[in-house]
Amino acid sequence: MNNKLKEKYGVIGDPISHSRSPEIHKLFAQQFNEKIDYNKYHIKADNLKQFIIDFHSSGGRGLNITLPHKMSAMNSVSVLSPNAIQAKAINTIYFNGNEIIGDNTDGIGLIADLCNNFQVEIKNKKILILGAGGAVRGIIGSLIKENPSHIEIANRTISHAEKISKDFSNEASIKTCTIEELNEKGNFDLIINAISFDTHNKDIALSKNIISKSSICYDLSYNSSPTQFMLWAMKNGANFAIQGWGMLIEQAAESYLIWKKIRPDTSAILKQLNVTSSSQILRR
Repeated sequence: MNNKLKEKYGVIGDPISHSRSPEIHKLFAQQFNEKIDYNKYHIKADNLKQFIIDFHSSGGRGLNITLPHKMSAMNSVSVLSPNAIQAKAINTIYFNGNEIIGDNTDGIGLIADLCNNFQVEIKNKKILILGAGGAVRGIIGSLIKENPSHIEIANRTISHAEKISKDFSNEASIKTCTIEELNEKGNFDLIINAISFDTHNKDIALSKNIISKSSICYDLSYNSSPTQFMLWAMKNGANFAIQGWGMLIEQAAESYLIWKKIRPDTSAILKQLNVTSSSQILRR
């Protein structure tokens, strides 16, 4: 490997400066005594397709896709994996000859973090998802496979939630409501947040009725300190609240597996990134 050019990978998004993906993938490569060239690329929507084509033609081996491109990037690939077809969103691109292939590892990453890292039981549980963007599409299929008793999507624009419900109607019956209608709902066992409260400095105007003392709250976003949603959840009586560091690392490991045909060990990565347990999870 030392005599070869480093394999080229990257992550594209808008914004992208906050991404920790380069560090994570370089730590993965170190486990196998390899070095990779993995960079962040700040790409606007208008330049997305051309960038992916140019990255491929210049010898790039793989890309991760983050917000806001997870759905629109589907139009830039020639082949979609079953996971990507189901989700109608991609977070991973790899290349096979002239083919540009889109995949989605978000759902696998979320389940690995919840079930393996935190021993959260999903079977027969009542789940609420806040938001209806590309990140939600990526996790719905994997959640359904865990056989919860109920899934409900709450979104300010109800039509976006209804579209996801319709797209997954062959897999499960997914209820929908507006954020305001949560006032009329009972509590949920697992609440997954996919609304960027921190990024947009939004106030959290959610009904506290959705939380009980046994509720587990999971924020798909991640930060160096507890997120606004985590703090809101604990203030309103949740059992514990987790942010998405583990999902970030687990979905990245699945991407690495797609690219390199070997899955890295994720157990030490949080510590190597200097992410403290007190910022990753809050407990009562």
